[in-house]
Amino acid sequence: QVQLVESGGTLVQPGGSLRLSCAASGRSISRDPMAWFRQTPGKGRESVCDISWSGTGTYCADSVKGRFTISRDNAKNTLFLQMDSLKPEDTAVYYCAAAEGTYSGSYLPPEREYKYWGQGTQVTVSS
Repeated sequence: QVQLVESGGTLVQPGGSLRLSCAASGRSISRDPMAWFRQTPGKGRESVCDISWSGTGTYCADSVKGRFTISRDNAKNTLFLQMDSLKPEDTAVYYCAAAEGTYSGSYLPPEREYKYWGQGTQVTVSS
């Protein structure tokens, strides 16, 4: 069993930066692909960025590509999301998730394979 706790969400002005963290506990997530998702009222959950367990495979949605960077520190059992050049449309609750299974080091699984989810952290981009 894995518990995930996100932190770092807050109110930030357009053009600003934030770094979200996701701390895992219960067991090591060093062999688990992980991802960030976001959700706003009235919209479905959107995949933001994901990262393979080795860190060699990453992918970010077109809407955030070039502005957001996903990374992980397996020694600290922690996932990160660096968000730069934030826009009002980035306002959402951000969730981290971990998959569970046997994967190659660069593999990025589909959303349905993410088994563990955090409770979310609110990011609000507004002047």
